[in-house]
Amino acid sequence: MSTPFTAEAVEAIKRHMNDDHAGDALIIVRGLGGRPDATTAVTSGVDGEAIEFTIDGGERVRVSWGETLTERPQVRMAVVRLYREACDKLGIPARGEH
Repeated sequence: MSTPFTAEAVEAIKRHMNDDHAGDALIIVRGLGGRPDATTAVTSGVDGEAIEFTIDGGERVRVSWGETLTERPQVRMAVVRLYREACDKLGIPARGEH
């Protein structure tokens, strides 16, 4: 597990995801994390290989970026891509404001 991001960057990403995109996280877990029945998802980790969620109060689920990220600005694009892929897989419309 590579970690190109500072601890402060990881905390900021987690805070942003949990404060502003909790619903998106749940869609990613359901569509790409192999947990279609998950009811909650909290972003609990980020590294160069994947984003990690803690679901339903305890289980951790990692969803690969599909490539190795090396810079913080790549995270936003990667999360949007995962969100849209998950929406497609679940057959739900993606919001347009991403």
